Amino acid sequence: MSPLLAVENLSIEFRTLEGRIRAVDDLSFEVRAGRTLALIGESGSGKSVTAHTILGLLPRTAFRLSGRILFRDPKTDGSIDLAALSRSDPRYRDIRGDRISMVFQEPAAALSPLHTIGEQILDVLRRHRPELDKRGARAAMLEALRDVGFPDPERASAAYSFQLSGGLCQRAMIALAIVCRPAMIIADEPTTALDVTVQAEILRLLARIRDDHGTALLLISHDLGVVASMADEMVVMHHGAAMESGSVPDLFADPRHPYLKALMRSVPRLSRSRKERLKPLREIRTADALAKFGRRREQGQGDVLVEATGLSRTFRSRSFGGGAPIHALRDVDLTIRRHECLGLVGESGSGKTTLSRILARAERPDTGRVEMRMPDGRMQDVFDLRGDTLKGWRRRVQYVFQNPYLALDPRMSIEAILTEPLEIHGIGTRASRRERARELLAIVGLPDSHLQRFPHGLSGGQRQRVGIARALALEPELILFDEPVSALDVSVQAQILNLLRDLQRELGLTYLFVSHNLAVVNYLADRIAVMSGGRILEVASRDALFSRPVHPYTRRLIASIPEPDPAQPTDFSAFEGGEAKGTSGWGWPFTARDGEDEPGLIALSHDHFVQAYEDGRNEIAR
Repeated sequence: MSPLLAVENLSIEFRTLEGRIRAVDDLSFEVRAGRTLALIGESGSGKSVTAHTILGLLPRTAFRLSGRILFRDPKTDGSIDLAALSRSDPRYRDIRGDRISMVFQEPAAALSPLHTIGEQILDVLRRHRPELDKRGARAAMLEALRDVGFPDPERASAAYSFQLSGGLCQRAMIALAIVCRPAMIIADEPTTALDVTVQAEILRLLARIRDDHGTALLLISHDLGVVASMADEMVVMHHGAAMESGSVPDLFADPRHPYLKALMRSVPRLSRSRKERLKPLREIRTADALAKFGRRREQGQGDVLVEATGLSRTFRSRSFGGGAPIHALRDVDLTIRRHECLGLVGESGSGKTTLSRILARAERPDTGRVEMRMPDGRMQDVFDLRGDTLKGWRRRVQYVFQNPYLALDPRMSIEAILTEPLEIHGIGTRASRRERARELLAIVGLPDSHLQRFPHGLSGGQRQRVGIARALALEPELILFDEPVSALDVSVQAQILNLLRDLQRELGLTYLFVSHNLAVVNYLADRIAVMSGGRILEVASRDALFSRPVHPYTRRLIASIPEPDPAQPTDFSAFEGGEAKGTSGWGWPFTARDGEDEPGLIALSHDHFVQAYEDGRNEIAR
């Protein structure tokens, strides 16, 4: 069968004030109906530029130097060279959204915040299906929303994008893409930064659309686990050129190019030994810089450092949901021990970030206490601290945020960002603070030439390293990490994870590491707490949790991790139920009885606890 789309010797160049940049270099590949081709590589490898070239969405600074993009139009069965069309050609407008559609990486940015989801889908139908009357178009719109898993299409059609979660926004984006039943869908990083369970649901949805309608899928991703579960063929890109291409089973079984081998070594896997170090493309060397920082290795190893008791927090929503109260935390107990990394995992909305913000005293709970061991050995409620005691406590606890693009002030240089904590606490002179900033950059593997740069001049991985350096400025005891690697390339992610392990080991730090990715937590954490619906459902050591997960929710989280191995694809049948459920919806008979209080955590062993009533202990043990 002839390919639906054939890219032949494509070269794209950007011409800017800083010079010419070759974004795509002599690239060729084919996409066939009913099949999935994956373009993989790091950020900046040319994947998205290739997708935008196919749809004529390149900016005016981009120029095609050579190549053709031959598309076999299913409506005319003729071939058309898309690269030869001008951006404003009416034939392009006919093809976009009708025969070729696109699922963008950031659905919240791609969807209009001024129009409801239903209005945006109807706009596509009016453009490409003028034969439909008003009633027919509305029926098609509701059918598309139903197809992508919205249980109440009428309600979803009346919602705005900012009223939906990341997973629901991505579903709405896919509904826009499939409403005209296109011959080909381009999915540009469709699951980046989504929960693993929501990611599995989105991938299941795309696979079903491909299989049911014979739709070709061009999948752009840096996640080798996603590629292994979804793709038939793949093209490995680096600096705009194809390094290696072929069938997914062949390339995973026998990668030839050093770049692909390096990518595979940088992926955290559940099967990887804890002692085995990730191997990023570019390692961060920090040994010399660490020598100037204080260590706490032998101070109270294993003692309780932070203890949270009975934390509850309720918010009231004014948007999608009718103003019903949202229980972010429900009677949560949590203990963090000195020098350990406690992983906190769960889906978006499970309460992870709210809990970490309360531990950082950035938010107050409705009920409950957070106690931390003071320098004199006493445990004290952090919300009772005042004055100099509070200021001293703030030096001991630091926070690293999820989004490195939003966490750094764009108006401040890197030097100002790193010296600001020292200025606030009156530490050192201007010269010593500047020297400290150099040392902090060296610790995270950045040259001191970056001191005069601003955040917009750094990559995502570099910004995240600056965020970690800022957190280290005051030499804290406890660092709270909120999804610090969720949106980073696998190779940059490996850099950051190795850096965090080195810093914890060398400086004797204590971590709370919030994530939805159990493979990442598996690499870093000593113990893991699993959250859903504002509750802690299971707490166990890393080894106990992965060898014998007890709660069905924990099992689903583990099952949803895409392994970078085509022989172990994600079991999409486990996600037929749609959106993730709360505690009571997991078929777990040991919790949430009518007329009784919520159960606490019962001990299954010295290092394994699960939420259940006491009388369920024996049955769980069996």
